[in-house]
Amino acid sequence: MTEFELKFQVDAQQRAAVEAAVARGRSQRTRLQARYFDTADGALAAQRLVLRVRKEGKNWVQTAKAPADGPLQRHEDNVELSTERASEVPLPRIERHEGTPVGELIAKALRAAGHEPADAVLVPLYLTDIRRTTREMRTGDALVELAFDRGEVRAGEHSHAVCELEIELKSGSPRSMLELARRWRMRYGLWLDTVSKSARGERLAKGIEYGEPVKAEAPKLGDDPSGVQVFRAVLNSCLAQILPNASEVAAGSTDPEHVHQLRVSIRRLRTALREMAELAPSIDPAWEPALVDAFRALGRQRDREHLQQTVQPQIEAVGGPPVDWHEGASEGSSPAPAEVVRSAAFQLVLMSLIEASLPEEEPSGEQLEPGVPARKPLRARLSKLHRQVVRDGRRFDALEVEEQHRVRKRLKRLRYLGEFVAPLFDQGAKRYLKELRPAQDALGTHNDAAMAIAAYRDAAQRDGRAWFAVGWLAARQPASALKCRDALGKIADVQPFWKKRSKR
Repeated sequence: MTEFELKFQVDAQQRAAVEAAVARGRSQRTRLQARYFDTADGALAAQRLVLRVRKEGKNWVQTAKAPADGPLQRHEDNVELSTERASEVPLPRIERHEGTPVGELIAKALRAAGHEPADAVLVPLYLTDIRRTTREMRTGDALVELAFDRGEVRAGEHSHAVCELEIELKSGSPRSMLELARRWRMRYGLWLDTVSKSARGERLAKGIEYGEPVKAEAPKLGDDPSGVQVFRAVLNSCLAQILPNASEVAAGSTDPEHVHQLRVSIRRLRTALREMAELAPSIDPAWEPALVDAFRALGRQRDREHLQQTVQPQIEAVGGPPVDWHEGASEGSSPAPAEVVRSAAFQLVLMSLIEASLPEEEPSGEQLEPGVPARKPLRARLSKLHRQVVRDGRRFDALEVEEQHRVRKRLKRLRYLGEFVAPLFDQGAKRYLKELRPAQDALGTHNDAAMAIAAYRDAAQRDGRAWFAVGWLAARQPASALKCRDALGKIADVQPFWKKRSKR
């Protein structure tokens, strides 16, 4: 069984309203008390596998879960348990899931960690105590279950309050379920969250509040995929980075790396939407403004931190004066990163992207038309970006600041697009992408300095001491531009991997 569900965090001020809305009609209230198990060395958690025993009202159920194809899909297997006494707490047994996809994944994870499944010793790590209100409802051509959860996750002396809404597809179209989710988001100000109760329990057991920042992973491309299939795989890869980092930022993480990886994922996504538009006609141009707004708002925090933690110490190290940023334009009135992620515009775009990542629904008895072949249009896009980067690289030091910034953005798009589609072509992709790195680093440093010069110029309107930094940084830009030109020039000598013979 594969489940598809969306989980939303509910603001405390909306808790009563959401709970009342779920409780309408034929709803049920159940107390769920679960214990989660793993080996002492965390063999299951290492593979994002979950094993629990849960009391649901008066009944006990053992459940195993594992990641599936999409970032919001999971394999799940449930086994009802019987007990002789009401007070008895059954112990988990791995063999209850034999013969299922999740059971095979559990056995594989245990063997990889040096355990034999039949002999693996499982220990309780954390527990949950939840009051759940559920209601099934029809929406469009889908049957969904609404579940409002309030309670807590506990691990030792640590606990975390739970107040969330899950919308799970029971049957029918996931698109209809997503349309319902949009309405609930707009009505109650909900925001998507991918941190499961089990992940929350693992963190409590380790004494940490937030998860590790999630970096990009290559898309999973099948054999000879069509253009639509390539785009969908790339989109799923982007969402697998966006959603967990957005969840941490929305929850209040102040870790700059969460914000950085979220911005990286948005940039990768925008590259896919721009460079693969020919492969996926379902792309909505209305997505771009919300993504740009979020990217820039999140970037303002990164720029402030870079100025204050990196550039200003450099200025002072060479004898420059301190600068008061508190009233400067760089401080601004930008919303906090959590507000950016929780905003209606960003949340609605995320749900639209989730919908776009879903496989096409075939009409009954009909075959869908084959998608556009992938390699030819991708070769054309890669070749165009490569030519533009090489052309502008030869005269980089003569370009205006805005034009230099445009070269940097093209170079990033070339790199991301190359990473997305490398498996479709010969083995030269790794070397080609490696050769882009020095130029990307040089242009990144050059652009950071240009941004700092602009920020110090703004600050100088309030604090004249900032002019020292303007002069010091500006004096170094010509040499920096030449370094960028040299690094870009080396790209012209690298063999584009997409022009080699296809491996299929």
